[in-house]
Amino acid sequence: MQTDWIPFEDGEYWVEQAYIVAPGGAAVALEQPYVEVAKTPSGQRSLVGRGLVFNLLVVELLEDSDDLDVLLDLGGDFKYRLVQPRISAGKVFAADTKSSIQFSPIEPWQPLSVEEFQAQMNALLRIDQSEG
Repeated sequence: MQTDWIPFEDGEYWVEQAYIVAPGGAAVALEQPYVEVAKTPSGQRSLVGRGLVFNLLVVELLEDSDDLDVLLDLGGDFKYRLVQPRISAGKVFAADTKSSIQFSPIEPWQPLSVEEFQAQMNALLRIDQSEG
């Protein structure tokens, strides 16, 4: 897998905003999101993101489609859309419990301009708004 599209050095990076987004625009925010860039034992660079989320809300997104994207805002001009990344989550499905979710791109992420990112953010239908 080609990984030269990762524009960051090895390390952990806090993410200002991260959302899991369904094709129709329904979205769930991740709490305490961050990404980690590291080299694999074979020398390739990898990126893995993590955050906390109410798993039941992710299940709700999956009811419409299995094709979920992730929107990332790393601050400044560093805004991206990960198209259908690999997503794995904890197995906690209690309505009031958050668990860790992990995502990793399977293809290069799409850089977005600040304007493109804001337009995509404005189009989101947040299903987690009532969760506070």
